[in-house]
Order: sequence, then structure tokens, then C-alpha cells
Amino acid sequence: MKKILHIISSPKKANSASRMLGKKVAEKLKEKFQHVEIKEYDLNTIPHLSESHINAFFTSTENRTDEQQREIAISDRAITDLIEADILIVEAPMYNWNIPSTLKAYFDQIARPGLTFRYTGKGALPEGLLKDKIAYIVTSSGGIYTEGELKAFDFTTNYVRFFLELMGIEVANIFRADAQAILGPEDAIRKGIESIVIA
Repeated sequence: MKKILHIISSPKKANSASRMLGKKVAEKLKEKFQHVEIKEYDLNTIPHLSESHINAFFTSTENRTDEQQREIAISDRAITDLIEADILIVEAPMYNWNIPSTLKAYFDQIARPGLTFRYTGKGALPEGLLKDKIAYIVTSSGGIYTEGELKAFDFTTNYVRFFLELMGIEVANIFRADAQAILGPEDAIRKGIESIVIA
């Protein structure tokens, strides 16, 4: 059985292009693997880091206060779900040329040395510890960022790919509902859905 972690970051419940596209990716994965378990992770409940979160991360288990234990439980649960997953669907709609703050908050909660990455002293970047996982990135945007004059400004998928690969996760594909301001939302979503192929 394949375990799929479906990460939803758009604050929009209805008419969200990334949610629609992410749902279709999940359906395609179910068709391919048949026996799957899908856990949806709506990031609108994930808190941004606070000073107490950070202090808890760098306090040994035996020395954490009750408050720190409560703070770190959110991160621990998120990391456990991530470790158990075989496949990730990461919805990352473009908000003001970058990812939503909900997704950044999630990344901040799961990026913990010794658990999801480690420093080896070899090279400038750490080594990811989340091996043998693949991810599909789902994004949406008003413009076209795969080519032309806006390509250099695709900070959204470039950052998400970099972060996931740094954690050790292979990015299998990126699916886009882009050009919404050009094609209109419905045609952009339809085109994005038609592009979904799970190899």
C-alpha cells in the first residue's frame, strides 16, 4: 500500500485552482496504485514559528517544559506523517511571486536537524534524511512562469523543489494551472488537469 501525504496550502476553500489540481493528482495516483492511503494536511491549522517553538527545538527532550512539549508536538506530528509517507502532493500556489505563508510555516516546522536533515561537514549544504520518497508539486499562477520574461521570477516552484530535494525527497513532476490571467481560470485549470501524467 502506498501512503500519500497531500499537503494543501491555499487559504481558499472554494474556487482554489491549486486545490482542484491537487485533488486530480490524488485521483490519478489512486488510479495508478489502487491500494493507497491518503492523508490530507491542510496547512491553515499550522502555526508560524514563535520563539517558544524555536527554543523547544534546541532543548533536549528531558529538559523541555510542559509548554515546550506542547509546542513541539505540532512539529513532531508533522514529521512523523512525513516520514511515514511514500508520496507527497505539495500544493504551492503562487502568492505575490512566492509560496503562501502557510507552506513556509510548514517547512519551518519540519526542517529540524537530526530528523529531516543533518550537517555532515561535506559541502555547503546539509544532507537530507527523507530518502525513498517522491513528490509532485502543484502550483497555480496568473502568468506564465515556465518560459519567457517571467521564467526568472518563478520563485515558487524553484524554492519548493530546492527545499524538498534538500530534505532528500525526489521531485517527480510539477503540474501547473498557470496563465489564469491570460486564459481565464477555467481554461487554465482544465489545461493543468489535462497535463497530469503519473509515470
